[in-house]
Amino acid sequence: MRVMVLVKATADSESGTMPERAMLEAMGRFNAELIAAGVLAPSDAAGLKPSSVGKRVAFHGVDRTVADGPFAATSELVAGFWLWTVRDLDEAVAWVKRCPNPMPGPSEIEIRPLYEAKDFV
Repeated sequence: MRVMVLVKATADSESGTMPERAMLEAMGRFNAELIAAGVLAPSDAAGLKPSSVGKRVAFHGVDRTVADGPFAATSELVAGFWLWTVRDLDEAVAWVKRCPNPMPGPSEIEIRPLYEAKDFV
């Protein structure tokens, strides 16, 4: 099963505060463990720049409206992601529990299964 693991944004990530070296090193070690276990492909993880440098495109029929960031509700935004291949959600949860805290303060990680071809049969 494939899952997207979403690191939720915080005030720090939205302000553009870069992580401290120790956190980057800890996350690098964690990513290396994921890769060694066959859970993560090296190109399937990244941090995202703050929403202030992003855009949203809203669809309504044939109309398209572009909005510039920043976007409200910081806790609903995403600051980074991984794409993992795991046996099930329990395995994904077990890996997330081993993850270093991705933010300087309280933070949250969301796990969402991807649709697979068999889901549409």
